Amino acid sequence: MWLEVLLASVLGFVIYWFISRDKEETLPLEDGWWGPGVKSTAKEDESIRPFTVETSDEEINDLHQRIDKFRMTPSLEDSRFHYGFNSNYLKKVVSYWRSKFDWRKQVETLNKYPHFKTKIEGLDIHFIHVKPPQPPAGRSPKPLLMVHGWPGSFYEFYKIIPLLTDPKGHGLSDEHVFEVICPSIPGYGFSEASYKKGFNSVAAARIFYKLMLRLGFQKFYIQGGDWGSLICTNMAQLVPSHVKGLHLNMAFNSRNLSFLTPLLGQRFMGFLGYTEKDVELLYPFKEKIFYNIMRESGYMHIQATKPDTVGCALNDSPVGLAAYILEKFSTWTNSEFRNLEDGGLERKFSLDDLLTNIMIYWTTASIVSSQRFYKENFSHGLGTLKHERLKVFVPTGLAAFPCEILHSPEKWVRSKYCKLISYSYMARGGHFAAFEEPTLLAQDIRKFVALAERQ
Repeated sequence: MWLEVLLASVLGFVIYWFISRDKEETLPLEDGWWGPGVKSTAKEDESIRPFTVETSDEEINDLHQRIDKFRMTPSLEDSRFHYGFNSNYLKKVVSYWRSKFDWRKQVETLNKYPHFKTKIEGLDIHFIHVKPPQPPAGRSPKPLLMVHGWPGSFYEFYKIIPLLTDPKGHGLSDEHVFEVICPSIPGYGFSEASYKKGFNSVAAARIFYKLMLRLGFQKFYIQGGDWGSLICTNMAQLVPSHVKGLHLNMAFNSRNLSFLTPLLGQRFMGFLGYTEKDVELLYPFKEKIFYNIMRESGYMHIQATKPDTVGCALNDSPVGLAAYILEKFSTWTNSEFRNLEDGGLERKFSLDDLLTNIMIYWTTASIVSSQRFYKENFSHGLGTLKHERLKVFVPTGLAAFPCEILHSPEKWVRSKYCKLISYSYMARGGHFAAFEEPTLLAQDIRKFVALAERQ
């Protein structure tokens, strides 16, 4: 026991020493060119152009022909989702996709919000921009940039947008009303992919900052999970004076040594600053952290090393693409769903919503470029990039959803995000918070903004 106390004390000192050396620094706001060839000397076209999602008989017929030719692999008996996507349930998904899913109708749904494109650093950047139907009298709506991750898309935000832009119409207070901007990360969906190596989260953050300036916003709120969390964190590190507040539903902190403390055992968690809820979400350590990360990280190793190889297969087979992506919407929503024959997918999502997200990847042929984002961000190794070593000094809020892949206690988050003003243990939900629990996430965003406005 005394040895464990000594180890805890030494580790605590090392963590304090390691973290306390940081100064309030920002990332350099550089420039980039990700388009084809050499950057032209002519001024870049900064116009913002309306965009409409479209489809055609040819596109739909090609999809159906590929689905019809898919070769199904039988599942092992009683394998459920332990080996990945269960092919018995995949038959149902494919049957629905082929016979009942109406892509034309979903295209109409996608177009219910205004879409736009604009050129930034050589790439066509796609985004939706939704303004309040009735702006509050005498007040301007608060600009809010919301950034998705992988394997999601801008469509994840379709259910949360009305709760933020029209709260009164949904029985909520209109004290805080937002106009919401949801871009597609370059290489995802309708945003053009980089033609050059090296396009990482910092480059995406800089492009989205330029997008907000182009839309006329000098100060704004930002929100994200998954890659969106890292991109928004980088924005706060690049231009903190422009970011009024940063709200996350997933926290990146690869340089924090605090993640080692659970190894010391549950009995010291209180001494080390963890709550009972943290203990509940972190233990048993082998199951909740070690085995869960091992189970769920195989895709990351592939995409961070050889994304184009697996991407060739996924870009050629719509059913393969669906299985690869939808498996994440099962186990990342709740790791216990791997014990179910259907992966629990329809407990939280509709097949129409899930397949719409798949179709965004399929119709834009963007799965390969979306996977390359892993290689560009991880190729140098964790903890080696400057932004990983820098703290964040803008007002920050975190919504900690209980079924997130890795729980981040407030202690871990605060070690990087120095002005953490809101930390919420959410009642339910997992990785795809805006898609799965839009009401809960909207409530937490509103709570955070109320606190940030008082700063």
